[in-house]
Amino acid sequence: MKRQYKTLITVTTLVMLLSGCSQESAPEEPVIRPVKAAQVGEKMELSSRALPGRAAATQEVNLSFRVAGPLVQFPVAVGDEVRKGELLARIDPRDFEVELRRVKGQLEKAEAASKLARSEYERLLRIQKQDPGAISESMVASRHEQLERATADIGSLKAAVASAEDALSYSYLKAPFSGTVVKTFAENYEDVRPKQPILRLVDTRRIEFTVSVPEHLISHAAFVENIRVSFDAFAGKAIEAQVKEIGKEASPTTRTYPVTLIMEQPPGFRILPGMAGEARGELRLTRDDQQGGHDIPLSALFSDKEGASGVWVIEDGSRVRLREIKTGRLTDKGILVEEGLSLGEWIVTAGVHYLRDGQQVRILK
Repeated sequence: MKRQYKTLITVTTLVMLLSGCSQESAPEEPVIRPVKAAQVGEKMELSSRALPGRAAATQEVNLSFRVAGPLVQFPVAVGDEVRKGELLARIDPRDFEVELRRVKGQLEKAEAASKLARSEYERLLRIQKQDPGAISESMVASRHEQLERATADIGSLKAAVASAEDALSYSYLKAPFSGTVVKTFAENYEDVRPKQPILRLVDTRRIEFTVSVPEHLISHAAFVENIRVSFDAFAGKAIEAQVKEIGKEASPTTRTYPVTLIMEQPPGFRILPGMAGEARGELRLTRDDQQGGHDIPLSALFSDKEGASGVWVIEDGSRVRLREIKTGRLTDKGILVEEGLSLGEWIVTAGVHYLRDGQQVRILK
């Protein structure tokens, strides 16, 4: 029994010693430092990447009447090409024509009454001038008041005539621009209400194409030229395009900016709104680019006590190595590196004096 007890103590002691040794010999977990980083010459991505997008018409609108009534003409259908000013639909104009004739008749009566009131007023003024005692002042004032009322009636009725003429013109729905009817929302002989959509008209003579550009590249979008857009439906055919508009506000979810391209309809085939495709272009070199080298932020520059300049290059996406570089003049974006860096390399851009050679890092998104 004593021997078994001694054996148990010996085994327990060995287990404790071995577990202590394993704890002492366990390697420490490496500290991975998060860093801000940038890719050298990243603006050149605009020359190499294809940006997906979707086509849209330059103009598109749902057309409606401003007055109510039954449709008596609806000569267009989906797919019809129309010209600016062409009749698209018409409400029965008879009620509006009757109203216009009515207010015009009232205006004519008011103009006749005004002419009579003015003639009477001027007659009394002549009599009063020849014989001041023959006409009382109250009579002259009464005739003057009648003249003013008649004049006011004319102004009011002229406005009513203009309104009736507008209502009659609103019974005709005409194309505000040349385009294609892509959808109808009503049928002929149907009673329609004001502002009720009747048809959808789009202008496809020119096509817009919107792409999303990452925020770190948007400042270079204005320097892209020789833009070509190709559509999935027409493989192998590229259409020349130009930058129409560069968005000033990023999407809160994707952090990209919308850039709108515009192009003419190509000969031989037709681009329709909604078609998907991709855009490619070439980055026009700025003065700094033409002189060679790469722009880097000043915050990426590391200087030692001897005055040598260097940057922390991230190798394999996980470790930093200090590399000596040759710098040039200051630029709008920072400083020009003439030698020592290659296009596409990643460098640390903040906290460069808190790193050590070979340290593991993690690039912050």
